[in-house]
Amino acid sequence: MDHEQQLQRSPPEASAQPHIKECDNCHAPINGPYCSQCGQEAESTLTYFWTVILHILDDIFSFDSRANRTLLPLLFRPGFLTNQYFAGHRVHYIPPLRLYLFISIIFFISLKFFASADLQSEHTKEIESLSKEISKIEAIYKAQEATVNISDKLTLLASLESKLADIKEKDTINNRNLYLLIQKLVEAEKKQTTAKKLTVEEQEQYQKLVAKWQNVLAGKAEPNNTGGVQFSNNPDGTFTFNWLTPSANKKLEQATNTIEKKVQNSSLEQLFEQALDKLPQLMFVLLPIFAVLLKIMYMFSKRLYLEHLTVALHSHSFIFLAVLLIELISLLQDMLPPSSGIMVDGLQFIITLGIIWIPVYLYLMQVRVYQQGHFFTLLKYGVIGIIYILLLTIAFLIAFIWGVTDLPS
Repeated sequence: MDHEQQLQRSPPEASAQPHIKECDNCHAPINGPYCSQCGQEAESTLTYFWTVILHILDDIFSFDSRANRTLLPLLFRPGFLTNQYFAGHRVHYIPPLRLYLFISIIFFISLKFFASADLQSEHTKEIESLSKEISKIEAIYKAQEATVNISDKLTLLASLESKLADIKEKDTINNRNLYLLIQKLVEAEKKQTTAKKLTVEEQEQYQKLVAKWQNVLAGKAEPNNTGGVQFSNNPDGTFTFNWLTPSANKKLEQATNTIEKKVQNSSLEQLFEQALDKLPQLMFVLLPIFAVLLKIMYMFSKRLYLEHLTVALHSHSFIFLAVLLIELISLLQDMLPPSSGIMVDGLQFIITLGIIWIPVYLYLMQVRVYQQGHFFTLLKYGVIGIIYILLLTIAFLIAFIWGVTDLPS
């Protein structure tokens, strides 16, 4: 009976076997976040794009993230983050390279916006101011029209005003040069509305300006003849080198002519944006060079090259963040009404303080990281600063030329 009951019982359920995950790369069993055979991560990095973005934003902006412990010391405690990193206290702070990449991306995107807005605003103000001057001169001449024949002058002023309207629409380098010519003519006309007479020299200069303007209107003279951009290293206006072959010099001359034409027909906004697009790549080249400068200046400090590179990353991150904040405060200042005198002055004080703080911070950082006296630090700080400013100038020039070559012909 017992035997029959035992037969009637359902067989015991097999115990559930745990699911063993295999490595996608080498198919070895995985027990943990990484494969013990090849080292590949267990979790795939291929996921929804917005999931990745949310993870990044959470890592950066969440109140319990390392950003809160990194950004304030970066701004107000020179050398603190670098010394903490060297001491091995790294888990609480954003790694130097990630910090630099994050801040530099925001900085260059914002700088493009700020620069475009500033250039456009300044251009509009210049045109409107000159247009008002022309209107004032016209009013004075019209009041004298009954006694003096000034129809030629009124025609000239009308043509100046008409061109200003065109220049306002398109802010190219050619139009900038036209603006300078118009400005000179307006100044000369303004002098003639006063009781003072023009000197013989001033009268000759005025006649030359009028003749040049008439040629521009008739299409007989290029606007760039009023002072355009020109790449040349020879008295005849060519750009050649004696050590190059004639064919190479010819190609170089053709290339410079192409660049000149592109510059003349492009707006300042376009040129600035193109140069800014190239600067992040060039800055990434300059960072290791800056670290080499530090290595040379502190060759007896027994610090590794990567330690100097960490100093370079932290110092550049600070500069970008400080300039970004100054730009934001300046934008806020421009948005305030003219009646907000105290607030405008207060913000201007903060901006001035921020500009002064940048070189002071970099000097204090150098003192605290390399632990040298003020005399030697100041000496090295000056030498590094001069060399680096020269390198930055070269980088800006390369960025400008590189940017221009990418412009449409």
